[in-house]
Amino acid sequence: MKKKSILIYTLTLVLAAALISCSDKRFEEINTDPNRPSDVSTTTIISSAQKQLVDNLRGSAGNFRGSMLFAQFFSQNQYTNESRYDLPRSNSDTYWDNAYKALNNLEQIIRLNTDPLTQAKVTAGVGPNANQIAIARILKSYAFLSLTDAFGNIPYSSYGSDDPDFQALKLNPEIVKPKYASQEKIYADLLKELKEAAAQLDLSANTFGNYDGIYKGNPAQWKLFANSLRLRIATRIRAKVPQLAETHIQEAIAGGLILQNTDNAVLKYEAKAPNEAPLYRITVSENRKDFSVSHILINVLKGEAGPVTAPDPRLPIYARPNKNGEYIGQPYGLLPDVASILKAEDISQPGTLVNAADYGEVLLEAAEVHFLLSEYQNWNQEEYIKGVRASLGKWGVAQAAADTYVAALPAAMQETVLSQKYLALYMQGSEAWAEVRRTGFPKFLVKPGDVVWRQALQDGSVREHKFVLLAGTGLPKRVYYPQKEQAVNLEHFQEAVAAQGNDNIDTKVWWNK
Repeated sequence: MKKKSILIYTLTLVLAAALISCSDKRFEEINTDPNRPSDVSTTTIISSAQKQLVDNLRGSAGNFRGSMLFAQFFSQNQYTNESRYDLPRSNSDTYWDNAYKALNNLEQIIRLNTDPLTQAKVTAGVGPNANQIAIARILKSYAFLSLTDAFGNIPYSSYGSDDPDFQALKLNPEIVKPKYASQEKIYADLLKELKEAAAQLDLSANTFGNYDGIYKGNPAQWKLFANSLRLRIATRIRAKVPQLAETHIQEAIAGGLILQNTDNAVLKYEAKAPNEAPLYRITVSENRKDFSVSHILINVLKGEAGPVTAPDPRLPIYARPNKNGEYIGQPYGLLPDVASILKAEDISQPGTLVNAADYGEVLLEAAEVHFLLSEYQNWNQEEYIKGVRASLGKWGVAQAAADTYVAALPAAMQETVLSQKYLALYMQGSEAWAEVRRTGFPKFLVKPGDVVWRQALQDGSVREHKFVLLAGTGLPKRVYYPQKEQAVNLEHFQEAVAAQGNDNIDTKVWWNK
């Protein structure tokens, strides 16, 4: 990780508001905003956009009340509706709006670097136009990937394609009610965008400098990130479009990947308000105690479940012991009156490192890349071990403990590689949820009807509590579209539902069908 990365935030900037799914009046107000200077520095915008993007991706609406629960990393110990898949549409509204706000800021960087009136102004001491555009394209690809994986078909924008279905973020001419592009088209274009962005980078020109909270302006690392993200995307659709995926996988590998933790894409937060990490903001700043580490994850890390029987040295990093010094996970998906029997001090809360104010949120890391390569190479043993070691190293596990754990690992195969990949993705809820949907692994996750807690009663008997759903038939395959879409963009909302399937959590997205 980049432990010394420092985010530079400018509180006086009036951030660009979302250009998607707003009323005509709201669009008019946004596009004529008198408070936003037309010549704002792109360094200011990149800092704001990166923070917006990661705040949203790792924040409450889409992450702690969504994908971190779906991946069963966390459990709710009260208000357990979301862990049983009764998802409020307000979560979708928040996640959708904030994602498009970040996307609009990234699009603004591209506009300023392509407009003849501003493109010469924004390069002084910042980096060439081409590099600024390329970095914005990479981050836009990351943001759109997270959106389409959550919702399916969405309004989409491309720098390098004039496809008439790509109508998001348009200003000239302004499109206030954009079409929803198909996920199949979006995925193909994301691969093209990342290929072109990587080729566009001038590796000799530092771009954005310290205003870039992820790589401090290092274009070589941005290229590794683009290629590695391309590998992730191509792997996800390999079963759907094998020839296209194969081409992009081979090109991504040849172009260079994130293979060392020093190249991980990480946005490190600050240990002071208002720039604390999302989890800290919820658990400390807002003093919420309703999310705990799940019993599934704790039991696996203890070696009591899953394919590895040895204790995992990441346990004291991922979780904190309870008041008795024990690691006890919150049973997943209990009824509220049962879940509240266990108090916060009785169960394991997120670990001190992951719950730190200055935690570094990971966008993509070496461990994931090695596991992707292991899968591509038919569950290659060497890449599997490299992936495990990269994860252990990232979390600061001592060499001796790492060696002991690696020696106890079963051989590489689909279950073992994907189970270790799942453990390495801790705190990256959206990616873990996508991988569980894509692969069906790990097998140790609980399913509806499974007993999740055996409660010892005072009379010596035991009461079994099962995982009972409130909505859907199992793990959510997607989340609901924002409710306001039906009011402000009804025609294209209806087209998306007709093309994709009913707007419910059981409708699979394209790559998962």
